[in-house]
Amino acid sequence: MAFLVSGTLRMAAQMADAQDSLGRKGKYNVQGPRVALTLSSPEVSISTVAALEGVFQTLGFESCQRREALVQDFLEELTGFREQLDAHGAPLGCVLVALVAPRGQLRRPQKLVRELSDCEALRGCPKVFLLLSSAPGAAPTTGAFLTGLGELCGRRPHWSLLQLLTEVFCRTAGESSGATYCPVLRSSLRGALCLGHVEPWETEPEPSPGAQYDLSRDRAALLLAVIQDRPGAQHDVEALGGLCQTLGFKTTVKTDPTAQAFQEELAQFQGQLDTLRSPMSCALVALMAHGGPQGQLLGADGKEVQPEALVQELSRCRALQGRPKIFLLQACRGGHRDAGVGPTALPWYRRWLRAPPATPSHADVLQIYADAQGSSPRGSTTGSCDQADLLMVYAAAEGCVAYRDEKGSDFIQTLVKVLRAAPGGDLLELLTEVNRQVCELDVLGPDCAERHKSCLEIRSSLRRRLCLQA
Repeated sequence: MAFLVSGTLRMAAQMADAQDSLGRKGKYNVQGPRVALTLSSPEVSISTVAALEGVFQTLGFESCQRREALVQDFLEELTGFREQLDAHGAPLGCVLVALVAPRGQLRRPQKLVRELSDCEALRGCPKVFLLLSSAPGAAPTTGAFLTGLGELCGRRPHWSLLQLLTEVFCRTAGESSGATYCPVLRSSLRGALCLGHVEPWETEPEPSPGAQYDLSRDRAALLLAVIQDRPGAQHDVEALGGLCQTLGFKTTVKTDPTAQAFQEELAQFQGQLDTLRSPMSCALVALMAHGGPQGQLLGADGKEVQPEALVQELSRCRALQGRPKIFLLQACRGGHRDAGVGPTALPWYRRWLRAPPATPSHADVLQIYADAQGSSPRGSTTGSCDQADLLMVYAAAEGCVAYRDEKGSDFIQTLVKVLRAAPGGDLLELLTEVNRQVCELDVLGPDCAERHKSCLEIRSSLRRRLCLQA
């Protein structure tokens, strides 16, 4: 009888593990079926669609569907695709969806992304979205982004997708009127995602040193934190300030800034850097405050400041042209509390089966915004930043609460722990590990007895690997 019980539990544990594609060493296991979909508007050239299908095949996607529809019908098409995947029954390894439309027509891409993110068959699995803009009447040629993506997928199958995209961004970015335009990615992945035909536990070879940013010169950090009425915020300031100094950043700390002071301190920070005789290696800005319902930062005076305006302010810094600019945003981006998704078994049953914990509903998504024909000559691609070499890390998904208690915030405290343990690692990969650890936490809000989940959002237009310690 004991043997039967043990065998049953062991089999059930294996089934439970299969529901979570994240490997035990921080890598996704994508050995299951892979499904790809290209959803394009009628104006998109045939060559662009053909190039996408070539990329899908290179990445080993067995099922590659193609649908043509008006942009206003994209949501309906994705709903049908989700229902098709849910009817499949068995868990999938990965899904890749390309949404291609004339520039400016994908006005609400997050609604499209969320439609497929809610798919039951993809729970815990990586979901990759290519959101490509296409110029109306553009020549039927494949742009630098798709060309580079297809080439590198074939030549570097052992690279993680974030590592590969960073190299593609380097090849794709072009300069126009003094500004560098670059594709951008938004990630809530919890582990390394490698889509090549390699085992998920194999070690990835390191790229050459030339593929990294040169951080041999000075680096500077600015920490702006509202600590009044934010218990634990002082611990975040101390932990992050100590880490920055350990990593060689000349660090300036300002506490309890008003909304206007947020802008003034950043403008002063930029001005000081521009007065230096030689370019900087890197800059880091941490913005820590309460957040408004639409993602605004609230100064100590309760007034609002838009974090994107602060990012654009530093992007104009001449001393940082072509240099990495890191922004850490510890603030709520809305009032939604995510209960997460996961097994519905009773707690004691889950404990015996070693079933994976609930996962934040916003996790395991990678979005790539790019131009199908090349660099955008005017403005920015929908959802992207105008400048290259930016890394922004939000403590919460869009619309969600960022958690903090008397010991500090989940994001900052986990970030400091991970970077102190491996300061020489690729920062994008380390941030993915930070997200994995944050996603595993069960948090209790001050006004709620139920446990909730949290998830980071990482936005990057970096064009090289960024390692903060040689």
